[in-house]
Amino acid sequence: MPVDPSVKKNWEKLQEKYNYPVDALGRPIDPKDQETLSIWYEEGLDSFMKK
Repeated sequence: MPVDPSVKKNWEKLQEKYNYPVDALGRPIDPKDQETLSIWYEEGLDSFMKK
């Protein structure tokens, strides 16, 4: 299920501030939460991680 474009845009802005995966609310994603992590990767949010 695709993420709403406005949510994705905000999520990208949040992710730019962190060097670890965060959810759309800016909370760290638990490594055991495979569902959220798979969406995170599918939406390409890993490319927005702070380097």
